[in-house]
Amino acid sequence: MNLTYSKNGDYFIPNIKLDNENYKQLGKYGRMRKAWLMEQHSPLFNHLLLSEKLVPHLNEIDKQAQHLLDTMIPTLKAEQGVTDELKMSNQLEWVGRMNNIMAQVEEVIFSDIVYA
Repeated sequence: MNLTYSKNGDYFIPNIKLDNENYKQLGKYGRMRKAWLMEQHSPLFNHLLLSEKLVPHLNEIDKQAQHLLDTMIPTLKAEQGVTDELKMSNQLEWVGRMNNIMAQVEEVIFSDIVYA
């Protein structure tokens, strides 16, 4: 990386311009990963930011998390017998089971993707 500097008073400031071409709105898990990197791993966060790899990294985290959501929720619903008939007959039971399934899936996402 070849940096140029501009003089500002007695200081030389690097001329850094980030490329925003690949920017898209971050999802929940990408924002969580960003916050975790900023708080817990600031050197890695700064490296990703300055090398313009932060946004693609966060987008990949979102993509992986969404893939887990899309695959694990139907599997767990089938295993635990959460069906549309249950939803029609006992909505509170269905909501409780779906909240439990979502908590299980998010636990996996947090431990394996977001905070890894």
